[in-house]
Amino acid sequence: MQIALSLLVLAAYASSPQPDETRHEAPEQTNPPNIILIVADDLGYKELGCYGQTKIRTPNIDRIAAEGIRFMQFYSGSPVCAPSRCALLTGMHTGHSYIRDNYEMGGWERDATEGQLPIPDGTATIGRVLQAAGYTTAVIGKWGLGGPGSSGEPNNQGFDHWYGYLCQRVAHNYYPTHLWRNGRKQILNNEWFPAHQRLEGDPLDPKSYEKYQGNLYAPDLMAEEAIDFIRANRDKPFFLYYAPIVPHVSLQVPADSLKEYVGAFPETPYVGDKGYLPHPTPRAAYAAMITRMDRRVGEMLSLLKELGLDEDTIIIFTSDNGPSWVGGADLDFFRGAGPFRGRKATLYEGGIRVPMVVRWPDKIRPGTVTYHLSAFWDLMPTIAEIAGAKAPENVDGISLIPTLLAKGRQRHHDNLYWEYHAGDGHQAVRMGRWKGVRIGGKKDPNAPIQLYNLSDDIAESIDVSARFPDIVAKIEAVMDRRTASHLDRWNFAKKSDAPIHERGFNLAPCTGR
Repeated sequence: MQIALSLLVLAAYASSPQPDETRHEAPEQTNPPNIILIVADDLGYKELGCYGQTKIRTPNIDRIAAEGIRFMQFYSGSPVCAPSRCALLTGMHTGHSYIRDNYEMGGWERDATEGQLPIPDGTATIGRVLQAAGYTTAVIGKWGLGGPGSSGEPNNQGFDHWYGYLCQRVAHNYYPTHLWRNGRKQILNNEWFPAHQRLEGDPLDPKSYEKYQGNLYAPDLMAEEAIDFIRANRDKPFFLYYAPIVPHVSLQVPADSLKEYVGAFPETPYVGDKGYLPHPTPRAAYAAMITRMDRRVGEMLSLLKELGLDEDTIIIFTSDNGPSWVGGADLDFFRGAGPFRGRKATLYEGGIRVPMVVRWPDKIRPGTVTYHLSAFWDLMPTIAEIAGAKAPENVDGISLIPTLLAKGRQRHHDNLYWEYHAGDGHQAVRMGRWKGVRIGGKKDPNAPIQLYNLSDDIAESIDVSARFPDIVAKIEAVMDRRTASHLDRWNFAKKSDAPIHERGFNLAPCTGR
């Protein structure tokens, strides 16, 4: 079965049209740089100081922006975790990728099977591309693309070293009973309890919440593993994909970080009535989780300086999708999605437009801001080119090197495409200033497309589809050209047999913010 699935993926790749062959100058370098890719979990567009957040302190990530480049029109691969990470690692958007939604392989019981649907053997990942280029590769953090013993395990997908959560469900608890290191389970001194539980006790009594505070905080363990990996590989080129689970709920953070924010905001205890674990001061916890993650990023920056690797390392920081609205996360209070409509699990801007900052000393001009339209699938060809490697020819992404270095001619996407399969199905297309959103396509092949002009209406509040039927028709054509998934649950109602998606690239910039 696994071999058949792999052949299906490879056949889809082989039948896909090739991108425009325009080339530009590769970055000049004597030795390939180290690459650190940091992907936060459910961090909203406006939850960093460099994007306008005023309540949560993120000085180290803000420093990356100040000393590098900040992307203002960058998009995640999906509005939820697993498909977004699949798009990131393969360079394929969700109209072509193998994983198009979260797909659980087990349940919430203590001994339930771990993991999500695994990516197949033979999948072309960033890890494999960089291994072939001579890099030592590691992923540390949350995986979500295959459980224990599956083809999707990181060590089977191009990563020499792996440590963290294989399963997204297990990652709902920051004090887990175990993590995984290179195929072996590491037992932790934490007590197991259900990841979704209402408070049993007095909401105003701090002691009622003590049971949810464990002994070993997984984000700290993973951050320390990342530091150790950098130290161990200081003398050879390395690629570190670091994926902390912050600030995905549950709301859990050690007391030393929590006290930085206790009393800073008006609070109502969260008792677990909207899923996930309770917390007495949810706003302070949320802010503290992000600030603690930022401090770990700062430790990496300091280590690179200490080891003399600062100028030889490029750091990319982004998030896998927009902010959450459940589990005590207060989307409105922190204005995590900024001016955008929607949040995680929607294809409006708030669900998929995410921060991205990149620092590469002496290569990227400090304080640069770009409105170049780009997405997760662009990182595969970008990282490959940074490493002096060759990305697979069939990817949906375009290298961002000309934008990063302000050198050469940057190619532009004719359009960006997403699909998401919760409920009755969602599709979205970004085409220059235009954004089209279709909801309900699983049941109705003629479900209407909402159309927004993002240049005038960043909040996607005015549907102008009736005024611009020609634009709607172009967007519908992009939606209809997606390739069929190997799973029926990830397909839409058919109007007729449709050709595979045509990858369109051009050299003219897409306008609209």
